[in-house]
Amino acid sequence: MWGDHPDTKKLLDQARDGRPDAVDRLLDVHREPLRRLIDLRLDPALAARVDASDIVQEVLLEAHKRLADYLRDPTMPFRLWLRHLAQDHVIDAHRRHRQAQRRSLDREQPIIPAVLTDQSSIELAGQLLDHERTPASEAIQRELQRRLDTAISELDEDDREIILMRHREQFSNQQVSEALGLSEAAASMRYLRAIRRLRASLLPGNNE
Repeated sequence: MWGDHPDTKKLLDQARDGRPDAVDRLLDVHREPLRRLIDLRLDPALAARVDASDIVQEVLLEAHKRLADYLRDPTMPFRLWLRHLAQDHVIDAHRRHRQAQRRSLDREQPIIPAVLTDQSSIELAGQLLDHERTPASEAIQRELQRRLDTAISELDEDDREIILMRHREQFSNQQVSEALGLSEAAASMRYLRAIRRLRASLLPGNNE
């Protein structure tokens, strides 16, 4: 579940009571998780030009401004609320940067997270490419990585997001459903659809 940590709940209660020090601590506690989330969703071209810390600061400033409204009507856990703010800012950053750098960035280039470049991606590729389940060398791992990155880039945004959440952030289906505002059954179906499309892209001759 997405329930907030007891320490976060305590800080929220203190912030609701009007303690500014609690607000500062509350936002500071979530700074690094926000940075990790944002790093996951910056495509390589943008990450080379924009400091994720700047986007984190924008999110925290907006959260500070809107915190009173959130405390009056907390319709979701605090960290999920912050997550939605962060995702909006990442989308805005891509939009602004591509408009300003049309000559250096293709406006049609999909947002491809740079973080599927670790062991989790190799494991995912191994699951989808049965005959290469156990990579035997760095060269095979690099090829698996290249094929996986290409396949992910061809997915639509919904499919990319759910694969990232399940395989990089290690979310459960229940957490994904809450984050996306879906029923658990719908989240499960969306994930299975994304995996089928990813497998089809990796193995064009496979009609499964």
